[in-house]
Amino acid sequence: MSERGLSVVHTTIMRWVIQYSPIHEQRVRKHLLKTNDSWRLDETYLKIKGANHSLYRAVDSKGKTIDFWLSTHRDKDSAREFLQKALRSDHNQMPRVITTDRYAATEVAIAEEIYWGDLSVMTQHRMVKYLNNIVEQDHRQIKQVMKPKLGFKTFRSAFATISGIEIMHMLHKQQAGQMSPREEAAFINHVMMAC
Repeated sequence: MSERGLSVVHTTIMRWVIQYSPIHEQRVRKHLLKTNDSWRLDETYLKIKGANHSLYRAVDSKGKTIDFWLSTHRDKDSAREFLQKALRSDHNQMPRVITTDRYAATEVAIAEEIYWGDLSVMTQHRMVKYLNNIVEQDHRQIKQVMKPKLGFKTFRSAFATISGIEIMHMLHKQQAGQMSPREEAAFINHVMMAC
């Protein structure tokens, strides 16, 4: 902005992120390519106003982001909400296998989703920690982007910011097709201008 002769306070940019990230996420999702049917699911912690919150994330076996969900709790209900959101997304397939760590609430959530018919009865649930290294490495990249931030004061601002970070991370992973950084910028402009 300073190169263009504009003086902008950092809080203005924060307001833009909170306002436009959810819109950006919604519009970019329509252009995402299909992920594969081998899911790696895990959760990580995030501090909002000093309290721990859970960020549920899943990637496929090739490292492509399946979905994410920010929750105030780390429990069965949060895991179910995350699974339901991931299954509703158009760019995801019904999972053939879901790999998780040995957290009991996630195991129960997957069993309940199979019972209620949201997940296929053919879906295999593996609880093997070392197979989840792909998602653990992906957490690291997301947290690296969030680290310089001054911290989150509200759940709404945290969710909006994470939405923007996750969608940009998906674009960098070529999930909307192979693009150079210049083409990414043109794509984002096109998506945001389209009604």
